[in-house]
Amino acid sequence: MAKSRRKNKRQLSFKMGVNDERIPKLFGVVLLFFALYLFIAFTSYLFTWSHDQHYLSGTAWQFLMDSETQVDNWLGRLGVLVSDFFFRWLFGLPSYLLIILLVVGGLSAIKRTPLQRVWRFMRNIFLITILLSVVFEFVAGDEAAFAWGGAVGESASNWLINFVGRIGTIVLFIVFLVALFVWNFNPTAEEMSPKNIQYQTTHFFQQLIYGNKWKSKLPNFGKEEEKKELEPLRPSHKRDNLELEHVEEKEQEESLKVNQGEQLNFEVVEESFKKENQEKKKTLDDFEIEAPLPNNANANPIPSAPISIQEENKNHLEPYDPTLELSSYEHPVLQLLEDYNEQKIEIDRAELEANKDQIIETLLNYKIEIVKIKATIGPTVTLYEIVPAPGVRISKIKNLEDDIALSLAALGIRIIAPIPGRGTIGIEVPNKHKQIVSLKEVLQSDKFRRAKMDLPIALGKTISNEVFVADLAKMPHLLIAGATGQGKSVGINTALMSILYKKHPSQVKLVLIDPKKVELFPYSKIEDHFLSFLPDAKESITTETNKVVSVLNSLCIEMDQRYDLLKKAHARNINEYNKKFVERRLNPNKGHKFLPYIVLVIDEFADLIMTAGKEVELPIGRLAQLARATGIHLIIATQRPSVNIITGVIKANFPARIAFKVTSKIDSRTILDSGGAEQLIGRGDMLLSVGSDLIRLQCAFVDTPEVEKVLDFISNQPGYPQPYHLPEFHTDDEEHGMSGIKFSEVDDLFEDCARMVVQKQIGSTSMLQRSMKLGYNRAGRIMDQLEAFGIVGPPQGSKPREVLFYDEMEVIDFINQLKNK
Repeated sequence: MAKSRRKNKRQLSFKMGVNDERIPKLFGVVLLFFALYLFIAFTSYLFTWSHDQHYLSGTAWQFLMDSETQVDNWLGRLGVLVSDFFFRWLFGLPSYLLIILLVVGGLSAIKRTPLQRVWRFMRNIFLITILLSVVFEFVAGDEAAFAWGGAVGESASNWLINFVGRIGTIVLFIVFLVALFVWNFNPTAEEMSPKNIQYQTTHFFQQLIYGNKWKSKLPNFGKEEEKKELEPLRPSHKRDNLELEHVEEKEQEESLKVNQGEQLNFEVVEESFKKENQEKKKTLDDFEIEAPLPNNANANPIPSAPISIQEENKNHLEPYDPTLELSSYEHPVLQLLEDYNEQKIEIDRAELEANKDQIIETLLNYKIEIVKIKATIGPTVTLYEIVPAPGVRISKIKNLEDDIALSLAALGIRIIAPIPGRGTIGIEVPNKHKQIVSLKEVLQSDKFRRAKMDLPIALGKTISNEVFVADLAKMPHLLIAGATGQGKSVGINTALMSILYKKHPSQVKLVLIDPKKVELFPYSKIEDHFLSFLPDAKESITTETNKVVSVLNSLCIEMDQRYDLLKKAHARNINEYNKKFVERRLNPNKGHKFLPYIVLVIDEFADLIMTAGKEVELPIGRLAQLARATGIHLIIATQRPSVNIITGVIKANFPARIAFKVTSKIDSRTILDSGGAEQLIGRGDMLLSVGSDLIRLQCAFVDTPEVEKVLDFISNQPGYPQPYHLPEFHTDDEEHGMSGIKFSEVDDLFEDCARMVVQKQIGSTSMLQRSMKLGYNRAGRIMDQLEAFGIVGPPQGSKPREVLFYDEMEVIDFINQLKNK
């Protein structure tokens, strides 16, 4: 036994020597010292090289040992020798960049940053050093006394000049720079456009002139950082032994920072504490599921177009391109969005250990043993996955939600029992320091840039720190609900920005309804590009309740017209129809046209239900049931998730729902048909329900100034001569008022009541009763006549009607015109 203990002690000492984190820290300090030494030596060499250089005629050893030699370099003879070696025999003046490599390497070693994270930067610095060495020597020439490019630059420059000439060498320099940029940033065609390059250059010089803090705006098109698992820690089942195996090792690892997306494994075994070496598993962050095949992939082939149509289109062999009318349109650049990388917060290993111990201790208090615990760190919450011991009932753990929240002193504890498809139980614990997920970070990810979706929406990041992109066309409608100030408007802006960044104006149109009148008004700038509205609308964004009814019914007419076109074309959905039209298998002379997607966005649905009721609910229900095949999709947001707002018809046709933080479990069940939304922590923390799946996400953040920059970028480009108008729609009251009622048939007090309503700006039947001393029936009949002739608006529930005239003389002139007809 004693021999075994001595053997274990020797093994522990060896492990402590190899894994001692003081060693890389000391190595990092040494690298920083060399960086400072070289900086002082190089700087001194710039001023003293001409005087000290003639001492280097002999060997280096003789020069170092000659104590009688007096040099001017600030670091003595060694400083002269080192500086001369780097400047004359290596890279010349660009040797300063090697100091950056030492600084980055030193800081990485001190912070325990993996080499893979800084390898690309260090590699680029080294390549730029070589390139600048050759460029400096090429410009300076052989006659220069100072070693501008060193021996490396001189040799390479002379060889290139002799091989391809001076002009060829300049061309090679430019090609190398462009290739280096493309290799590292992999920009899209839009980002390499002349307009984007002009914007980048202008932005750089503006920052330089006005003295603002300038930071690189080049997007990080690199792959996402790989997740990695730390070695498992194996505590015991016994409460008395709830500590790590080696106290010394735990104390050293408390300062270790765990980056976002890492996974931390703990295992509980019956033996005393052991630590096993385990290979780190490489996770596939960049694995991307290909888009599913269209619905008609396995369907029977549709008969080809009639011969008459083929003959009419025989001169148009090229496919139709809907973007030709705005061929100069450029998608917004990512540099318009803000980057919040500097606000990223690292999570302390000690916090994870403390939460793990508290969870284990709380479960053991109730005699619940676990076999394994694993932590997955996200931007907002950390998911602890536990595997209970055999015989433990899941409901027993589920009932301890409040007790675990009390022991961790945290809000928003959520237990998932069990996690579908994993065989574990999840405990979501909010991080003490939340990370902001910027929209720029999400849009520049490969998952969004390479997404082959009809209407891609980058919603944010999952709790495993992966970008989540959904297709609105597959949802096919989205319901967003949550309490005030929890992120609904930001979620709408995120969805709209995703569409604007991905789609051409010919491919999608937006119908925006904003009863609050202040949330979506910036989008009116792009009415000539992306917006769609009624022909007689004064504003491109609908804000009045009576106009909302007309817009919704107009969309129903648009839907019916599209179904007629699909029927004539023998197509089942908009994708099949547009594919036929692009292939010129449909004749435009017979009414066929390219159909863009239409996205209807309603910011505050509850206000519309309160004021208009069934007039709004019926067309919404009809669109939700039928419009998906015609390419019309709905995004509806509300802050009142009650059953009279989110009715059964709406829930049945909105399988995709987003719930931000709500106040009660009843509201959560109204939105998601399950609890959980009441335990969110707010500020963009949300649950996405798609079918039977429930996904926790951190919504991508985009601020109003960023939205305005993107909209200005689009509005400054040429738009369509005419906006995309919806079909005209007139209510029954309007048609009856214009054609069914003659002015000679109105009440004798019609004119007096009209003047009274305009004077007081109150369209109320009870006001007419009191002011004109009328009975209720007569006052109501006069109010209906005022509405029929367009003097007041339609009923708004318990609110007074809107008065459509603001001046008494104006309404008198209008009535006189009616008399003369």
